[in-house]
Amino acid sequence: MTKIIDAEWMEGMAEVRLDCRGLACPNPVLKTRELIDRGDVERLTVVVDNEAAGENVRRFLVRSGYQVQSERNGEDIAVSGSRSQQAVCEIALPETAEKSEQKVLVLVGADRLGRGDDELGTKLMISFLGTLKEMGSSLWRLVLLNSGVKLAVEDSAALPALQELEQEGIGILVCGTCLNHFELLERKKVGETTNMLDIVTSMQLADRVISMT
Repeated sequence: MTKIIDAEWMEGMAEVRLDCRGLACPNPVLKTRELIDRGDVERLTVVVDNEAAGENVRRFLVRSGYQVQSERNGEDIAVSGSRSQQAVCEIALPETAEKSEQKVLVLVGADRLGRGDDELGTKLMISFLGTLKEMGSSLWRLVLLNSGVKLAVEDSAALPALQELEQEGIGILVCGTCLNHFELLERKKVGETTNMLDIVTSMQLADRVISMT
């Protein structure tokens, strides 16, 4: 259960410390957003117990107009944010899709394509990612889930294709919970470490979702 460790409200502003240890993605971000939505929170600290949650909360606070710093104490990570009363809250979720043309999101939930032969499946996935650019401007975002996050780490044969897509302006979202599960968070070399809230929101904003699982 999320606990507000300490809170002080003074003339429309607040300083709050929120304990989100033990919560699965995307709950630390959701709880942080709920707290901010209650009123003008000028300063807050969110305590989590894994790197992915810390990065997700940090990005959320930055997008919400906070100046952010993180501090580790053993297994705990305290993400602190502060902003002036004049700061205007930015959209804390992924940017809205342009309406002038179709936006396609591709969801990749494995590090190989198809079943039957793993070596062949790996080759097919690399070929698939390298060919995605042929979609042109319709390709909007690429989401990597489950073992699909292995494609975005160092020494991955698919890394050059993903880096090329990112250089072309394609948003690549890499599941932080999945990176943590496979102990690959520190090895990620491309894309943005993200959470399920961002992924679901991106799916809502997309005109079309293609799932490769």
